[in-house]
Amino acid sequence: MRDTEPLPIVILCGGMGIRMGDKRPKMLVEVGDRPILWHVMKIYASQGFPHFILALGYRGEDIKRYFLEYGSLTHDFTLTLGAAPVIEYHDPYPEEGWHITFADTGLHTQTGARILKVAHYIESGTFFATYGDGVADVDLAALLAFHRRMGRIATLTGVHSFSRFGVMQTNGHGLITGFQEKPLVDALINGGFFVFEREVFDYLEGGDNVILEKEPLQRLAAEGQLAVYEHTGFWQAMDTFKDAQEMNAVWRESAPWRTWE
Repeated sequence: MRDTEPLPIVILCGGMGIRMGDKRPKMLVEVGDRPILWHVMKIYASQGFPHFILALGYRGEDIKRYFLEYGSLTHDFTLTLGAAPVIEYHDPYPEEGWHITFADTGLHTQTGARILKVAHYIESGTFFATYGDGVADVDLAALLAFHRRMGRIATLTGVHSFSRFGVMQTNGHGLITGFQEKPLVDALINGGFFVFEREVFDYLEGGDNVILEKEPLQRLAAEGQLAVYEHTGFWQAMDTFKDAQEMNAVWRESAPWRTWE
């Protein structure tokens, strides 16, 4: 199948904010003055990929409501009342052209099953997928080119992450010689930012409990159909309240993923 339109991005938005002590969907927790989901979408849109499919779950109606009210929430405007009210926005609308499909994929549906449930909204042979709570300064054109060069069904972006714990340095004779605070882990971890061919849907069958990161990716790897694009730049995910605090601090100081400015 030839891709003639911008490739869509499936964003997994089913997660709860329980570990963050927040009743909102985790994807609506703010970084700066926008939800983390907006940041993820901005990364793609700013690089020429503005077509999104949001695989909704927990409190998906809150995510729908945010975007339905997006203009009035984020812009100055003048409202002319009448039978057909007219809204005139006074500020630039940089998100103009974003094409967003909102798909309810179930409250308890797992990641692999969520992707399969939105398959009928994907018309292209190739598509992106990612999580709604991780940001990076990844070069999406380079990622896509790598995926096509490898010629496999799936590509995931491998990243280096910092350990959540500090480590002790010892001399091997029972003495501590120093400490290293949260060192960079040598091994690559799954940073999301996937590229898939439609054949991946065959690996996602089996009901609502299919977890992308388990049997499907393991089977793809065993069959030589899973490539890894190594990203050596910035990457950070939001899983806890502390993560949210750290990400906001990074946003204020440097925001490496803000490549659109």
